[in-house]
Amino acid sequence: MVLLAGTVLAVLAVLTALGAWERRRHLRNLARIALRIHVNGMRGKSSTVRLIAAGLRSGGIRTLAKVSGTRAAVIDPDGTERPIERASPQPNVIEQTRAVAEAARRGARALVIECMAIQPVLQSLSELTMVRSTHGVITNVGPDHLEVMGPTEADAARALAGTVPVGGTLFTAEREHLSILAAAAADRGAELVAVGPELLAEVRPEELARFAHVEHAENVALALAVCRAAGVDRATALAGMWQARGDSGALTVHELDLDGRRAVFFNGFAANDPVSTRRVWLLANDGLPEADRRIALVNCRADRPVRSRQLGRAVAGWRGLDRCLVMGRGNAAFIRAAVRGGLPRRSVADLGEPSNEDILAAIAAEGGRLLLVVGIGNVGKGGAGGLAFVRFLRRGADDD
Repeated sequence: MVLLAGTVLAVLAVLTALGAWERRRHLRNLARIALRIHVNGMRGKSSTVRLIAAGLRSGGIRTLAKVSGTRAAVIDPDGTERPIERASPQPNVIEQTRAVAEAARRGARALVIECMAIQPVLQSLSELTMVRSTHGVITNVGPDHLEVMGPTEADAARALAGTVPVGGTLFTAEREHLSILAAAAADRGAELVAVGPELLAEVRPEELARFAHVEHAENVALALAVCRAAGVDRATALAGMWQARGDSGALTVHELDLDGRRAVFFNGFAANDPVSTRRVWLLANDGLPEADRRIALVNCRADRPVRSRQLGRAVAGWRGLDRCLVMGRGNAAFIRAAVRGGLPRRSVADLGEPSNEDILAAIAAEGGRLLLVVGIGNVGKGGAGGLAFVRFLRRGADDD
């Protein structure tokens, strides 16, 4: 896939900004890292980075990893994690060059790095000038960030294809838009490894059950395929993955005691597009079929109105949904879309910007002896929102 003129200009601008000496130093740093693994996709990027890094570490490969999803962090070669402190609230893709420099300085044989760019031009720029990966991963394509990468999912697939490695290997679990990724791989001389039904079937339910959080078979299968290409056998890689810390946005399950009644809360806030969110909803329903009341706790963001409208339309068609508790900012966009989609207005409660205690009280106010509550929408920003509520639940569990 040839670069558009705008991409070329953007690449040249970055190269000029870096300066000749900095460019040479960056290229030397890249050359010192044998395995450079660039992970992109709509869902599961951070989890897949963590899984790959854990599998490589387990195989004795000195690995530095960087995630930039729910919480930006560097994962050291010993598996410890350090949050990334940013001077500006707005992340900058130049941050990737610092990760490369640190990996080289610390003698890492492998760098596993999450693509932090959303703009299509910046995705290509990140790959072609900053990471120059030996192994690329595109987890999947979905209907998120279409206001930037769209308007269609096919357009989003083309944007994600900007991180296909030149002359390397591309791993993907995407199926519907696989032909677009295959064409990009062919254009850049990359080998394509499609993780399809056969490889997914190799990840057994009992293996997934050994994770401390809910892990998706696609992420595990992709990570195992990358580790295998790096020379780490399946058993060794899996053993490392089971011990690794899950992402802050990983799907977790929490038990709530509501004064003698019981609620089971599924943290699906990081699944923020309609397809993956519905998947979490169905998974939660299958996991608690005896629930007598089913609630979606929706966290909205004012800067994500398109996402709110998408989820509102999608949630209106969910089977078994009894109630929507909506919190955050920009809630009206979600509520209007859900009601227009057919969800009765009486089934929706706007909580505004509640405290964690207010959220818990709103859940407790619902009827039923056994409640299923699924958090969706957005993780949130700062000290409020979905992630803050999950941390609140975890602290309560630790206090018991």
